[in-house]
Amino acid sequence: MPSSGHRLRDVEHHPLLTGDDSYDSAASSPAEADTADRVWFIRDGCGMTCAVLTWLLVLYADFVVTFVMLLPSKDFWYSVVNGVVFNCLAVLALSSHLRTMLTDPGAVPKGNATKEYMESLQLKPGEVIYKCPKCCCVKPERAHHCSICKRCIRKMDHHCPWVNNCVGEKNQRFFVLFTMYIALASVHALVLCGLQFIACVRGQWTECSDFSPPVTVILLIFLCLEGLLFFTFTAVMFGTQIHSICNDETEIERLKSEKPTWERRLRWEGMKSVFGGPPSLLWMNPFVGFRFRRLQMRPRKGAPEFSV
Repeated sequence: MPSSGHRLRDVEHHPLLTGDDSYDSAASSPAEADTADRVWFIRDGCGMTCAVLTWLLVLYADFVVTFVMLLPSKDFWYSVVNGVVFNCLAVLALSSHLRTMLTDPGAVPKGNATKEYMESLQLKPGEVIYKCPKCCCVKPERAHHCSICKRCIRKMDHHCPWVNNCVGEKNQRFFVLFTMYIALASVHALVLCGLQFIACVRGQWTECSDFSPPVTVILLIFLCLEGLLFFTFTAVMFGTQIHSICNDETEIERLKSEKPTWERRLRWEGMKSVFGGPPSLLWMNPFVGFRFRRLQMRPRKGAPEFSV
């Protein structure tokens, strides 16, 4: 359906359109505009299982820290300070997880490769644009198709089953916060486990916890293993995400060795573009921009996601 002024190619990679030219909300359909008012969610069995497992592991860590280590402690301020710090980290981590999972990562509207839409782009004569043959959309620059989300995602970094979503242009900051807070909570839990073991060895096991010694040891060992695994994974992911942001290069672009055709935003410019605005404490806040949305169950035929 290309017009006489430009050509349309059915290809998967290397689009030429810029992000600003690729999507015009005024030119999009009312259904596409309404998507912004609804929460994004991917109906993927593996992703939903991993997301639930993530929550259960964090809640388990919170249970052990609170009820096995802190509440039985005779030091009041030790319990209060560490309890507040750990629970704040857990709340921030789970909030970041929810924002990552329920935020549209930058999906390109399906089926927008129409004659009317392409004419609205005001392309130059002979200019080539690219269409995704899988979701029938005009692909903006740096967009890639996700086989799980079944959508083209702007600046797609990767699809993470642990957050049941793609990490892309609009939710990368929340994913970075999620990995950072999980890593910090893991370190905190490991330190508390070490102090608890020392206290129990020096004193009486029956006095250092309200649980029996065998149960206490099992709970602490499992928490240590969980903390080590979580810290290793999230610390590596946090480092790779910061590196990608500072180099303005997604993981997909790095793995495919794609030569940049865009003007790179390096270091602080890249951080500002992802987190929004100059450096401030707001960068650490996963609740920035949050607003409640009306419940609207609207499953789309043939699509793996639904919105509420």
